[in-house]
Amino acid sequence: MKNQVLESLLAIAVALLVAAAVGWAGSQGGVARLGISLFVLAGLLAFLIQWIAFVPAYLAQTEHYFDLTGGLTYLVVMIGTLLLAGRFDAVSVLLTLLVSVWALRLGSFLFLRIRQAGSDQRFDDIKPSFTRFLMTWTLQGLWVFLTLAAALAATTSAAPAPIGLLTYLGVAVWVAGFAIEVVSDDQKRAFRKDPANAGRFIRTGLWAWSRHPNYFGEITLWVGIALIALPSLTGWQYVTLISPLFVYLLLTRVSGIPMLESRAEERWGDDPEFQAYKAGTPVLFPRRPR
Repeated sequence: MKNQVLESLLAIAVALLVAAAVGWAGSQGGVARLGISLFVLAGLLAFLIQWIAFVPAYLAQTEHYFDLTGGLTYLVVMIGTLLLAGRFDAVSVLLTLLVSVWALRLGSFLFLRIRQAGSDQRFDDIKPSFTRFLMTWTLQGLWVFLTLAAALAATTSAAPAPIGLLTYLGVAVWVAGFAIEVVSDDQKRAFRKDPANAGRFIRTGLWAWSRHPNYFGEITLWVGIALIALPSLTGWQYVTLISPLFVYLLLTRVSGIPMLESRAEERWGDDPEFQAYKAGTPVLFPRRPR
């Protein structure tokens, strides 16, 4: 128990240090309000919202509003930053619009999913611990800040770039990623609603091309955001291009694919059809079904 507390506190400290480093880099060459970098203020807001939401969540011992809070944080931080910047150039407005569309869709989707499921097994062992639950909310603040980093840096840049070739390319990549994420999520939701599929794993539609097509779409759309933001960045602000790399590492090394793959192996590891599906279907990057 003591080790878990120390590990949680260490994780919180590391998250804040990483955020501080990215905050310093992203604020270089950016606008300020009341003498404070607007980029840094955006990061502080991302964490503050999580910590405020943590209090009632811990007292009620519920995770029902965790994902919804994450989605709302994206909206508040991105729209708030645009308004405080007071500069409605085409790239900044575009970035805010794309992030908002994604956040509204994913946040509502995840919220409705947990309402229907009743609980999220990931939190069963975490909720009772103050420090572990706080760590989870803090890491969500880091997730929001780092994922938004490139978009925030572009929106707060002192010299925003005009619409250009990278803008159109970024929008195309974002649309492709968003479409893949939405379609794959809808396919899985429809699959689970069919009583005939109870206890089975999905391997049709986009899920025949990838075992996690929704995550591929998620990573792709953030690459699109980074491409749109890129021309507005200068100097140390290029560090904020860590955004899509962070999403990739998070989903493939931490909380996404590893957890789901482990859970799937526990449920269907002895099923020859599942093993054949694993052998013939890539984990992430889509490939035409054989």
